Amino acid sequence: MKTFDVIIVGGGVVGCMTARALSRFNLKTLLIEKEEDIGMGASSANSAIIHAGHDPVPGTLKAEMNRLANPMWDALSDELGIPFKRTGAYVVAMGADELGCLDPLEVRGRVNGIRIERIGREEMLKREPLINPMVSGALFTPTAGMVDPFAACLAPLENAVLNGVELMTDTSFTGFIMEGGKLTSIRTSRGEFGCRWVVNAAGTYSDDIMHLAGDGLDFEIHPRKGEYYILDKTEIQLNNILFPVPTGTSKGILVLGSTHGNALIGPNSMNEADKENSAVTRTGLEEIWNSAAKLVPSITARSIIAVFSGLRATGNAACRDKQVDYGHDFVIEPSAHLPGVIHLAGIESPGLTAAPAIAERVVDLMKDAGEKLTEKKDWNPIRKPRPRFNHLTRAEQVALVAKDDRYGRIVCRCEMITEGEIVAEIHSPVPAHTYDGIKRRTWLGTGRCLGSFDMPRVVSILSRELGIPVTEVTKKGRGSEFLLRSTKEVEEK
Repeated sequence: MKTFDVIIVGGGVVGCMTARALSRFNLKTLLIEKEEDIGMGASSANSAIIHAGHDPVPGTLKAEMNRLANPMWDALSDELGIPFKRTGAYVVAMGADELGCLDPLEVRGRVNGIRIERIGREEMLKREPLINPMVSGALFTPTAGMVDPFAACLAPLENAVLNGVELMTDTSFTGFIMEGGKLTSIRTSRGEFGCRWVVNAAGTYSDDIMHLAGDGLDFEIHPRKGEYYILDKTEIQLNNILFPVPTGTSKGILVLGSTHGNALIGPNSMNEADKENSAVTRTGLEEIWNSAAKLVPSITARSIIAVFSGLRATGNAACRDKQVDYGHDFVIEPSAHLPGVIHLAGIESPGLTAAPAIAERVVDLMKDAGEKLTEKKDWNPIRKPRPRFNHLTRAEQVALVAKDDRYGRIVCRCEMITEGEIVAEIHSPVPAHTYDGIKRRTWLGTGRCLGSFDMPRVVSILSRELGIPVTEVTKKGRGSEFLLRSTKEVEEK
């Protein structure tokens, strides 16, 4: 049995940030992820916002983690090459009736220690010309920003891997193994692994792992689906984050820009019983479109290029076995029944923002439990991003092609993604072995044609670089193969 000091269960942003935080120390660490690739859940299906922290209820872990993590993102972006823009965000009121709704939000933001400014109607119209002329005022939180959410998973995990952390994808956690009430190892779909610590960062399945440890027997994750539109960057340009006045269950349906240049609309908030059902719905899409049009009336259906949805890991309120009312807050705590297990559960919004602070809290919890953590003398905090051809100057492009002519072959014409970039991602520290894996890393296939032109080329490149038949190349893992056989191949009867 292979043995580790720490095993992290879950390759979303919280798990990946935790892997990087632990990579600073002389620990043998493994991260396991049940999917074919990391970041395939809520971590890459969200609003891509680094929240300022005006929304969480004061005194909650959500508020504390948001406040601590927000200022960490500048250094993370610099060290890891994560696309990040600190644009600020607006909570926008429409008409006289909504203007008063800004008052309690402003008070809450100030109690949470957040910089917050009141903006009048005329000033808001100057800052965002596309805003509905019915705007009556807004709150501006200057420390909010936009981030590439998948890069926020990939970059810290690549840095962790380069610093010695091991990664196993397509590996499901199935149970704890104990001797005398003490954690000794875990069971997975790929065998047993010894460990002294387990960090439960399993997203929508974090409650199941809590229950296996004997914790939170009344705590359950009840996912809430959020649906989105992506708009063509050639049709509409937005550099702002626009929130409506929030509802009782969500921050409301946003209209915002992104680090990729596309405008994004969403999300709604719908109860979802199936933890695997991320399909969009007609009624949901109609809801978010109609709501978004109240903020930005000029959006048109012709600008839509894609839709998607994600599942928030929303926890229920009560956990009777500990006499605790979590109140839909984050759960960041050691197991009450199985020493060596740390639960990170109910990590919904602002979980993306809070992830680096949650990771540091894991380190603190391990120290509090008596773990002697010694820092590596050779730990390197830097992860150098790979070249993005369409982000380079003409001179830089020429120089890159001179070094490697694969960067001179355009595969995705909409986004100007080259063969060199695709090959680099296939052989990176956290490699892409599927079409969607390359898409998340490069933004390939996200333009108007949605991969119609690049897909055959990418399948061929994956086949060549991985040394597998084209019939084994998949979109997102086993069961999503693109091809069955050659066109003119005749089946034998």
